[in-house]
Amino acid sequence: MIRNIIFDLGNVLISFIPSEYLKKKNYPSTIRNIIISDIFQSEEWKKLDNGEITVYEAIDSIAIRSALKREEIALVFNFRADIMFPLDDNVRLLPELKKQGFGVYYLSNFPLDTFEEVKNDYYFFRYFDGGIISSEVKLSKPDVRIYKCFLERYSLKAEECLYIDDIEENVRAAESTGIESLLTNGSPKIAAMIEEKLNIRLGN
Repeated sequence: MIRNIIFDLGNVLISFIPSEYLKKKNYPSTIRNIIISDIFQSEEWKKLDNGEITVYEAIDSIAIRSALKREEIALVFNFRADIMFPLDDNVRLLPELKKQGFGVYYLSNFPLDTFEEVKNDYYFFRYFDGGIISSEVKLSKPDVRIYKCFLERYSLKAEECLYIDDIEENVRAAESTGIESLLTNGSPKIAAMIEEKLNIRLGN
Protein backbone atom coordinates (compact mmCIF):
# COMPACT_ATOMS: atom_id res chain seq x y z
CA MET A 1 0.00 0.00 0.00
CA ILE A 2 1.34 3.41 -0.98
CA ARG A 3 1.74 5.71 2.02
CA ASN A 4 4.26 8.25 0.70
CA ILE A 5 4.44 10.35 -2.47
CA ILE A 6 7.89 11.53 -3.60
CA PHE A 7 8.04 14.31 -6.17
CA ASP A 8 10.78 15.37 -8.51
CA LEU A 9 10.81 19.17 -8.68
CA GLY A 10 11.88 20.26 -12.17
CA ASN A 11 9.01 20.01 -14.67
CA VAL A 12 6.86 18.19 -12.12
CA LEU A 13 6.21 20.93 -9.55
CA ILE A 14 8.44 23.66 -10.97
CA SER A 15 8.64 24.53 -14.66
CA PHE A 16 12.22 24.70 -15.91
CA ILE A 17 12.46 24.97 -19.71
CA PRO A 18 15.46 27.19 -20.59
CA SER A 19 14.81 27.07 -24.34
CA GLU A 20 11.35 28.61 -23.94
CA TYR A 21 12.64 31.29 -21.58
CA LEU A 22 15.44 32.27 -23.96
CA LYS A 23 13.01 32.43 -26.86
CA LYS A 24 10.67 34.71 -24.91
CA LYS A 25 13.64 36.96 -24.15
CA ASN A 26 14.31 37.22 -27.90
CA TYR A 27 17.66 35.47 -27.95
CA PRO A 28 18.52 34.56 -31.58
CA SER A 29 18.19 30.84 -32.30
CA THR A 30 21.94 30.42 -32.85
CA ILE A 31 22.73 31.93 -29.44
CA ARG A 32 19.95 29.91 -27.80
CA ASN A 33 21.45 26.70 -29.16
CA ILE A 34 24.91 27.59 -27.86
CA ILE A 35 23.57 28.47 -24.41
CA ILE A 36 21.63 25.22 -24.19
CA SER A 37 24.52 23.02 -25.32
CA ASP A 38 27.39 24.85 -23.59
CA ILE A 39 25.64 25.55 -20.28
CA PHE A 40 22.47 23.55 -19.61
CA GLN A 41 23.72 20.35 -21.25
CA SER A 42 27.31 20.67 -20.04
CA GLU A 43 29.29 18.43 -17.74
CA GLU A 44 29.65 21.43 -15.45
CA TRP A 45 25.87 21.59 -15.06
CA LYS A 46 25.84 17.94 -13.99
CA LYS A 47 28.67 18.60 -11.54
CA LEU A 48 26.70 21.49 -10.03
CA ASP A 49 23.74 19.16 -9.55
CA ASN A 50 26.12 16.71 -7.93
CA GLY A 51 27.62 19.33 -5.61
CA GLU A 52 31.11 18.79 -7.02
CA ILE A 53 31.91 22.35 -8.09
CA THR A 54 30.84 25.92 -7.32
CA VAL A 55 29.02 28.24 -9.70
CA TYR A 56 32.19 30.28 -10.17
CA GLU A 57 34.16 27.17 -11.06
CA ALA A 58 31.45 26.13 -13.51
CA ILE A 59 31.48 29.53 -15.23
CA ASP A 60 35.27 29.55 -15.52
CA SER A 61 35.33 26.01 -16.89
CA ILE A 62 32.60 26.62 -19.48
CA ALA A 63 34.28 29.88 -20.59
CA ILE A 64 37.46 28.03 -21.56
CA ARG A 65 35.79 26.14 -24.40
CA SER A 66 32.60 28.10 -25.18
CA ALA A 67 32.09 30.74 -27.86
CA LEU A 68 30.20 32.68 -25.18
CA LYS A 69 32.09 35.30 -23.20
CA ARG A 70 32.53 34.74 -19.48
CA GLU A 71 30.19 37.67 -18.75
CA GLU A 72 27.50 36.14 -20.96
CA ILE A 73 27.81 32.80 -19.18
CA ALA A 74 27.65 34.50 -15.78
CA LEU A 75 24.49 36.34 -16.86
CA VAL A 76 22.78 33.06 -17.72
CA PHE A 77 23.67 31.66 -14.31
CA ASN A 78 22.30 34.80 -12.67
CA PHE A 79 18.85 34.33 -14.20
CA ARG A 80 18.52 30.58 -13.57
CA ALA A 81 15.84 31.14 -10.94
CA ASP A 82 13.93 33.45 -13.30
CA ILE A 83 13.43 30.53 -15.69
CA MET A 84 11.51 28.68 -12.98
CA PHE A 85 7.92 29.07 -11.87
CA PRO A 86 5.51 26.78 -9.98
CA LEU A 87 3.24 24.47 -11.96
CA ASP A 88 0.19 25.55 -9.99
CA ASP A 89 -2.15 22.67 -10.85
CA ASN A 90 0.45 20.15 -9.72
CA VAL A 91 1.48 22.12 -6.64
CA ARG A 92 -2.15 22.20 -5.47
CA LEU A 93 -2.01 18.43 -5.11
CA LEU A 94 0.40 18.63 -2.16
CA PRO A 95 -2.10 19.76 0.51
CA GLU A 96 -4.74 17.45 -1.00
CA LEU A 97 -2.44 14.44 -0.65
CA LYS A 98 -1.55 15.39 2.91
CA LYS A 99 -5.26 15.67 3.81
CA GLN A 100 -5.64 12.10 2.62
CA GLY A 101 -2.88 10.97 4.95
CA PHE A 102 0.04 10.58 2.56
CA GLY A 103 3.57 11.58 3.45
CA VAL A 104 4.80 14.11 0.87
CA TYR A 105 8.49 14.43 -0.06
CA TYR A 106 10.79 15.76 -2.80
CA LEU A 107 13.79 14.12 -4.46
CA SER A 108 15.43 16.22 -7.15
CA ASN A 109 18.64 17.05 -8.97
CA PHE A 110 19.32 20.66 -8.01
CA PRO A 111 22.31 22.97 -7.46
CA LEU A 112 22.39 24.04 -3.83
CA ASP A 113 22.43 27.81 -4.36
CA THR A 114 19.43 27.83 -6.69
CA PHE A 115 17.53 25.42 -4.49
CA GLU A 116 17.94 27.66 -1.44
CA GLU A 117 16.53 30.58 -3.41
CA VAL A 118 13.59 28.58 -4.72
CA LYS A 119 12.86 26.98 -1.34
CA ASN A 120 12.70 30.39 0.33
CA ASP A 121 10.49 31.88 -2.39
CA TYR A 122 7.96 29.10 -3.00
CA TYR A 123 5.25 28.70 -0.37
CA PHE A 124 4.51 25.08 -1.19
CA PHE A 125 7.67 23.76 0.44
CA ARG A 126 5.85 24.02 3.77
CA TYR A 127 3.74 21.02 2.77
CA PHE A 128 6.67 18.64 2.47
CA ASP A 129 7.55 16.19 5.21
CA GLY A 130 11.13 16.19 3.98
CA GLY A 131 13.28 15.76 0.91
CA ILE A 132 16.70 15.44 -0.63
CA ILE A 133 18.43 17.34 -3.41
CA SER A 134 21.38 15.91 -5.29
CA SER A 135 23.94 18.58 -4.42
CA GLU A 136 23.30 18.03 -0.72
CA VAL A 137 24.23 14.34 -0.80
CA LYS A 138 26.57 14.51 -3.82
CA LEU A 139 24.56 11.90 -5.68
CA SER A 140 22.37 12.59 -8.72
CA LYS A 141 19.52 10.72 -10.34
CA PRO A 142 19.46 8.24 -11.97
CA ASP A 143 22.13 6.86 -9.62
CA VAL A 144 20.18 4.31 -7.56
CA ARG A 145 22.16 5.29 -4.47
CA ILE A 146 20.25 8.56 -4.13
CA TYR A 147 16.93 6.69 -3.88
CA LYS A 148 18.38 4.34 -1.27
CA CYS A 149 19.81 7.32 0.61
CA PHE A 150 16.37 8.92 0.62
CA LEU A 151 14.63 5.80 1.93
CA GLU A 152 17.23 5.37 4.64
CA ARG A 153 17.08 9.00 5.79
CA TYR A 154 13.32 8.92 6.32
CA SER A 155 13.07 5.24 7.33
CA LEU A 156 10.60 4.53 4.53
CA LYS A 157 9.80 1.22 2.86
CA ALA A 158 10.28 1.23 -0.91
CA GLU A 159 7.03 -0.66 -1.54
CA GLU A 160 5.09 2.03 0.35
CA CYS A 161 6.40 4.87 -1.86
CA LEU A 162 5.32 6.32 -5.19
CA TYR A 163 7.94 8.37 -7.03
CA ILE A 164 6.88 10.95 -9.66
CA ASP A 165 9.31 12.24 -12.29
CA ASP A 166 9.25 13.63 -15.82
CA ILE A 167 12.28 11.63 -17.03
CA GLU A 168 11.96 7.93 -17.82
CA GLU A 169 15.54 7.07 -16.83
CA ASN A 170 14.92 8.43 -13.33
CA VAL A 171 11.65 6.53 -13.02
CA ARG A 172 13.27 3.24 -14.05
CA ALA A 173 16.07 3.76 -11.53
CA ALA A 174 13.52 4.29 -8.74
CA GLU A 175 11.67 1.16 -9.78
CA SER A 176 14.89 -0.85 -9.60
CA THR A 177 14.97 -0.11 -5.85
CA GLY A 178 11.40 -1.33 -5.37
CA ILE A 179 9.74 2.10 -5.43
CA GLU A 180 6.58 2.38 -7.52
CA SER A 181 6.85 5.20 -10.05
CA LEU A 182 4.86 7.47 -12.29
CA LEU A 183 6.24 9.11 -15.46
CA THR A 184 4.68 12.51 -16.22
CA ASN A 185 6.62 13.52 -19.36
CA GLY A 186 6.54 17.09 -18.04
CA SER A 187 2.76 17.42 -17.89
CA PRO A 188 1.56 20.52 -15.98
CA LYS A 189 -1.57 18.58 -14.94
CA ILE A 190 -0.87 15.25 -13.26
CA ALA A 191 -3.86 14.87 -10.92
CA ALA A 192 -5.62 12.33 -13.15
CA MET A 193 -2.44 10.24 -13.40
CA ILE A 194 -2.10 10.11 -9.61
CA GLU A 195 -5.79 9.37 -9.13
CA GLU A 196 -5.60 6.44 -11.53
CA LYS A 197 -2.36 5.13 -10.08
CA LEU A 198 -3.55 5.25 -6.47
CA ASN A 199 -7.29 4.79 -7.06
CA ILE A 200 -8.10 7.94 -5.12
CA ARG A 201 -9.97 11.18 -5.76
CA LEU A 202 -8.24 14.57 -5.53
CA GLY A 203 -9.98 17.94 -5.27
CA ASN A 204 -13.60 18.50 -6.22
